[in-house]
This record gives sequence, C-alpha cells and structure tokens, in this order.
Amino acid sequence: MLHGAFLVSQAVVPALKETSGSIVNIASISGLRASTLRVACGMSKAALIHLTKQQAAEPGEYGIRANCVCRRPVRTTRAMAVHSPEIIQADHDAIPLNRYGAEMELAETIVFLCSSKASYVTGQVLAADGRFDVTGVGLPALRT
Repeated sequence: MLHGAFLVSQAVVPALKETSGSIVNIASISGLRASTLRVACGMSKAALIHLTKQQAAEPGEYGIRANCVCRRPVRTTRAMAVHSPEIIQADHDAIPLNRYGAEMELAETIVFLCSSKASYVTGQVLAADGRFDVTGVGLPALRT
C-alpha cells in the first residue's frame, strides 16, 4: 500500500503542478494508535501518514496540498462479512459515536479535503473514526 501511494503520487505530481491539485491518502486509525493484532497494519499506515507530510512539504511550493484520512471500519458488505457480531459490538462499544461510519461519510471527508473549502489545509491527518483514536481500547473479541 505504501509503495503504491508513493508511486501514484510521483506519477501525478506533474499534472497537479498545472492545477494546484490535492492528494488525499487513506490510512487507518492503526497508524495513529496501537491496537491488538495490528503490528503490520499500524506500521504501514504510520508510514503512509508520514509520506503524506512529506508530500505536503515537497510539492507545496506548486500549490499541491496533501492530506491523510485515517478511518475505522466503514459499514460495507465486506466489513459486515468479516466482522463477527461480537467484534462489531466490541467495536461499537469503543467508539463514542457507537457505530461504524458510512461510506458516504468517508467520501464526503475526502471530497472536503479536495475542495477549495480546504484550500489552506495541507499536511494534516484527519481521523474519520467517530473519535475512536481518543477513547478506543483493544478489542477482546479479536484475541479469541
């Protein structure tokens, strides 16, 4: 994932220089905080977060902005198929908003960061996670 994000951003920077475009990387809350059984995921997402900050620093002189959205599970068919009812309940209990995010909520966050309304926002990490990064705990149901 990190390698792909790096290569794609390198490929699009010349075009973005012409338009003062925006890069939005999608990471995970695992890049901001440690969690049960998330070593590889956490390390790669933390690296993606740092790549975002480098992307904001280096081509910023051309008006290119780079930001990162760190998400928690989003209520998709796949997420509901892989997460047991116990994991879903434990996850909801750890999220102050007490639910998974919706696909549209994540999409709207990304659209905002790409829009002119965020024209002075760059190098930022936005946790779209129902505030799990602040209060979340390890999920006991994942340990079994």
